[in-house]
Formats: sequence, C-alpha cells, structure tokens
Amino acid sequence: MNSYIDVVIKPQKKIKSNVLLNKVYSQLHLALCEMNSDSIGVSFPKYKVTLGNTIRIHGIAEQIKPLSEDQWVGPLKEYCDVSSVLTVKSDALHRKVSRARPNMTESKLRRIVKRNALSSEEIKAYRVKMFSKGLADPYVELQSSSTGQFYRRFISFGEISAKPTEGEFDSFGLSRSATIPWF
Repeated sequence: MNSYIDVVIKPQKKIKSNVLLNKVYSQLHLALCEMNSDSIGVSFPKYKVTLGNTIRIHGIAEQIKPLSEDQWVGPLKEYCDVSSVLTVKSDALHRKVSRARPNMTESKLRRIVKRNALSSEEIKAYRVKMFSKGLADPYVELQSSSTGQFYRRFISFGEISAKPTEGEFDSFGLSRSATIPWF
C-alpha cells in the first residue's frame, strides 16, 4: 500500500457531516464491489470519538486511480473533495481497521429462544447483559440495497504498529488481518 486518496466531507449547514460520510461511504462500497478488489483498504484518519470527516482509501496507485476521479461519488460530489492519488510516507505507522461485531445480539437471542434453550428468567438476564455491554465503537449507518433497511457497521481500530501486515480487504475496505498506513 504505497498510495492513498483522501475524501474530505465539506461542512454543510443543512446536512450533518456524519450523514454525508455515511452516504459517501455507501457509494465507496458500491464502487469497491464493482472493482471486485480485495486489496483496497479504508481508514478514517480524523477518528477520535466519531469517524470524523475524512475517508482515506489505501492501495497501490494503479488500483485506486479510478477512485480519484469523482464519478463514483455520483450526486454527492458537491459535498466532498476527492484528492488525487498521493504517496504514503515511508515512515508511516500501520493499523488494522476492521468491522466490530457484538457477541450478544437480538437475532442470536431469537435463535436461542427458538431452540427452547433458555428460561424466561435467563432471557431477561441475557437482554440485560446485552444492553449493558453494547458497542462503544464508532459506526457508519448504511442502507441495505436489497431490503432498504438501515443498519450500523461498527468500526474497530487496532493497535498502532511499526510494521505492516498483509491480507485481504472486504468490499467495505475493512480487514480482520491486514493493516493500512496510519498517519
């Protein structure tokens, strides 16, 4: 991963930045699906408590070049600035950016209840524990193209390291094993 593109969300009075970030990230997901690439990663360099206003796309220059042209953003191009392909500094640190999933979910509870594996008291205890644990990770809120329902994709940020780790990325630019340059 020697190159990157920054997509910076422009502040708007009528639309919150996080709403625009969600929409731009959805468009990026569609573009990555079309490209059928497993070597393009995504990070959020302005991440603090929220994901911030910048999506950084990482990869090899030739592979990410089509994303520097803002056609993939569609009608959202007036709300963001897409940089040209830039070079990663040689002394950049590395970090894993992956999907975070809760261990306890409502759908998992429904499957357990269907098997009659829990008493009513145990179901209550499960729900209490599920809601008390919750995920504190930041997220993007996406809309399913098949069902139209909204859902949250929680993003986990791993430890920062000096050495990169190779691996594959999903169609959201996230990976359980691979790292991206972090700067």
